[in-house]
Amino acid sequence: MGPRWLYLNNRLSYSCIQNIFLISLLCLLWSGCTKKQESSPRKPEEAYKYTRMELENEKYLSTLNIPFQIPVALLQQQINEQLKGIIYEDATSEDLKIIIRKAGAIQVQAIDSVFLFDIPLDIWAEVAYNVSPLGFRIQGKKSTRFGMRLKLVSSLSFSPDWKLRSATRIDSYDWITEPVINVKGINIPVKMMVSRLLNSNQDDITKSIDDKVPDAIEIKSYVQQAWGMANQPFLISEEYNTWLLALPKKVMMSPLKVEKGILHAKIGIEGYTQTITSSTPPNPTLNYQLPNLEITGRIPEGFQIGLTSQISYNEAAVLAKQNFKGKEFKFSGDRYRVEIVDIELYGQNEKLVIKAGLKGSLNGFIYLTGTPYYDPEKQEISMKNLDFDLDSKNFIYNSAAWLLKGKFANMIEKQMVFQIGDQIGEAYKTLSASLINNELAKGIILNGELNIIKPDKVYLTPEHICAVVFAKGRIKLNIRELL
Repeated sequence: MGPRWLYLNNRLSYSCIQNIFLISLLCLLWSGCTKKQESSPRKPEEAYKYTRMELENEKYLSTLNIPFQIPVALLQQQINEQLKGIIYEDATSEDLKIIIRKAGAIQVQAIDSVFLFDIPLDIWAEVAYNVSPLGFRIQGKKSTRFGMRLKLVSSLSFSPDWKLRSATRIDSYDWITEPVINVKGINIPVKMMVSRLLNSNQDDITKSIDDKVPDAIEIKSYVQQAWGMANQPFLISEEYNTWLLALPKKVMMSPLKVEKGILHAKIGIEGYTQTITSSTPPNPTLNYQLPNLEITGRIPEGFQIGLTSQISYNEAAVLAKQNFKGKEFKFSGDRYRVEIVDIELYGQNEKLVIKAGLKGSLNGFIYLTGTPYYDPEKQEISMKNLDFDLDSKNFIYNSAAWLLKGKFANMIEKQMVFQIGDQIGEAYKTLSASLINNELAKGIILNGELNIIKPDKVYLTPEHICAVVFAKGRIKLNIRELL
């Protein structure tokens, strides 16, 4: 029994060793299958195209409209005050001297852009006569007075130096009393002589009228006030220290036109607007010198400013962590599970980089990049085209392909939203309220409306995620002295 027992014992020992080895191998294989994988792809480069200062220096072309309205009756009054006394005088001829005075109120009518002046005149004329009644020569000089109604056609406009200009021509004239000189009982008609003198001196007569018209209406001083106000910073959000700054560049004016007895035109101050964040009023280089007036057929009505809302990367990361807190993502029929335990954010030019810390079937960090955009209806920054960074994708493809198949990036994209509409909404609300019957100075009323919010884009600066939207509308300045 000794040798057989030894043989059986050896066989048993060998069998036990095989079982132990098999069990150890299975444990090793099981350990390999269930071992947590570690992720450490290379960090994407941090880079920025914009700074906060560069965003604030972005300027938007806008026009401040100033309606120009003057009743023709007021224009008539002003012209009557300017045209007084002698209108024309000619003493160059020995045969006929003439002095023309205004005899009564000038009547002004207007059709479209044409003005009709009806001027009653008192004319004094001294005529040299040389007659031979009954063969006797009589010669000498004698004066007479008579009345005439002069009808003029004129077009009015403003010149680049802000002066009212008129281009006047004589349309016709009617005799109220005809000029006659009586010498020794003989009436000497001088109507023909006077008519020839008037006809030959039409340019001089109309020029004497045109020279006095510029003082009838003065608008430069009023527009100068508006120009100065446009140069001043305007606080549009006290909570967020946001200022509106206008940089006026030129002044335009449409041609004069009359409708229903009112002389109309439109003045436009065109320049650039920008918004600046500052705890104190900005102190830009201001331009108070009113430029020459530019006459144009069309005055733009668009007013546009850029409103900016911003959030720091740290603040955005805190909000993102709250969105993912306690959420577990499952893949391949619950075989794999991960939880986002940390988030860091930074910029890479136009892309937002998300560094996500994972725990579960994959431990470590992965990087995703996407394009942030602003949704004006939801007033939030969202992401689009979010995907794994190339280095992260290569790592996941080789060691955790289930993460790719599970559309993990799409899940993250839906949750990566940042509510930041309060800043834009506050600025918009304040600015809109300030455009309703805002008396900037005595007799100068600001009115307008902002009716379009158009998103521009989201800019990434070294410190902030900045959403910029355009507030568009119309703004006008009523100057009561011109109404």
